[in-house]
Amino acid sequence: MTFLSKKSSRKKGSLNVTAFDCFVMTVIVLVGLAGVYGNALSVSGGIAAIITGLTIYWAADWKGLVVLGAFFFSSSLLSKWKSKVKEPSEERLAKGSRRDWQQVLANGGPAVLFLIIYHFERDIQWLWAFIAAIAAANADTWASEIGIVGKKKPISVKTWKQVEKGVSGAVSLVGTAGAVGGAAWIAVIAYLLYLPSLLSVIGFAAAGFFGNVIDTFLGAYFQSEYECPNCGIHTEKRFHCGKNTILKKGHPVFNNETVNFLSSLLGGLLAWMMI
Repeated sequence: MTFLSKKSSRKKGSLNVTAFDCFVMTVIVLVGLAGVYGNALSVSGGIAAIITGLTIYWAADWKGLVVLGAFFFSSSLLSKWKSKVKEPSEERLAKGSRRDWQQVLANGGPAVLFLIIYHFERDIQWLWAFIAAIAAANADTWASEIGIVGKKKPISVKTWKQVEKGVSGAVSLVGTAGAVGGAAWIAVIAYLLYLPSLLSVIGFAAAGFFGNVIDTFLGAYFQSEYECPNCGIHTEKRFHCGKNTILKKGHPVFNNETVNFLSSLLGGLLAWMMI
């Protein structure tokens, strides 16, 4: 370990910062600042990403950061992919592709929680839960970013009718393929880093995809959706066209961040139970 070294001769809990630790922590800060500069993160999102990165490094060393980086960089690249095509659909979303602290917490919070438990308990199942939570977040992101550029409209899992792109709780063949790919990507990275059994790798991918399925159903049945009184668009935004929007579905507490947090949390807990 590094930031709090378990191999050090110092007493447990003593601070043992090495030159390598300083280098890694500097890289974490620079990546966060680069995310803000590149419009992938807001200022609050950059701060949250830096805190998340430092916590993961403290709890799981550099390997945990690689898992997090596999999610952050792939999702950031996909958010920029065909951005012009996505613009009409993003009007329905509460926030754009630039993540703020709430979105960072929603996607990374469960993973950080699992790693903190792992740091103190040293039970490998919590490390697997961390990986699965990241896989779930990545599956959801890839599903959204890839599915939204598909040619066909998605189908709501609540009404089984076609809906407009960007509507929560809807699925498409392209988006589902993206979810599988996103979960599998994190599972492969975990395999290369930790060399668990191949069955465990399948478990990571399955748990990640399960988290995306949970996200879809929560989005369809519980996530809040509003209507603009001016233009009539259905959106996740609580303010549109200069006016407060009207709640038409779900509960205000169940916004996109809440749904993302729960889906990632449940994906991680599934891995904790079955791997």
